[in-house]
Parts: sequence; structure tokens; C-alpha cells
Amino acid sequence: MRVFAVWGAVLVALVGGGTAVAAGGPEADLAYHGAAALSGGRMDLRFTPRNHGPAAVPDATVRLRWSEPLVERQALPDGCAREAERVVLCRVGALAADGVGERVEMRVGLRGVPSEVLLEIDTVWNGGTVDLNRANDRQRVLVLDSGDEYYF
Repeated sequence: MRVFAVWGAVLVALVGGGTAVAAGGPEADLAYHGAAALSGGRMDLRFTPRNHGPAAVPDATVRLRWSEPLVERQALPDGCAREAERVVLCRVGALAADGVGERVEMRVGLRGVPSEVLLEIDTVWNGGTVDLNRANDRQRVLVLDSGDEYYF
């Protein structure tokens, strides 16, 4: 009986249109939109974080993972750090409900000159909020060595 009462309260909060608190924290919907281009072993990447709400996100971090290893030395933007051979983490900070964060831009060098690279983007920290729509904060972009921009 007690379990039904708790789930009923959550359902009423969701249907009632108020700011619901999902199990584990308030609900927020993070998304990343941008573009990537690959040419001669260098990838230019830019993206903008967005929170579709309903709750604010006190702090967020995004993971960028390439299918090819990065060269050892990289000039990364403030708030970004190398986590592994193919992985960079970037703090995107606090995001207001229905707010847009600061655009992140970088150029990374890849070992060799691959003809294509798969770039994966996903949230690794969302400040304790719950994101029920993971489809827009997890991106997979296949970027060909053409110099063309691929949007996500």
C-alpha cells in the first residue's frame, strides 16, 4: 500500500504540471547541439549545452569520446581536461531551467589521419538532477575527413 501511495504522489506531480521531483532528485532535460568537422587529422568541435527544464541544473559535466586516440598534447578550453587517451571531460557549469549555457569550442589533434571518426557526447554529471529524456544528451556523430560540418 505504501509503495502505491508514493508512486501515486509522483504521478500526480507529473500530471499536475508542477515541478516534479523524480526519484533521486529534481527533473531536468540536458541537451547538446553543435557541429564537428574533420580535416587532415584535426577535428574542430563546437557545441552549446541547454537545459529544457523543468528544474535548474546546479552543475554539469559532459564527456567527449573519440573512436581514434588523441595526440598527447592538446590545447583544451578552460573547464576541459583529458581523462583518457580518447576522452575529454568539460564542465559546462550551472544551467537555468529552460536556459542555454556557454558554447564550448575546441580543435583536437588525432593520431594519424583517419578517414572517419565517431564522436560520442554524453552527460557524466548533472548536479543530482534526473534526466528522463536521455536521447538528446547522448549524441553519436560520424565525422568524415572531408572538412564538411556534421551537425548534431
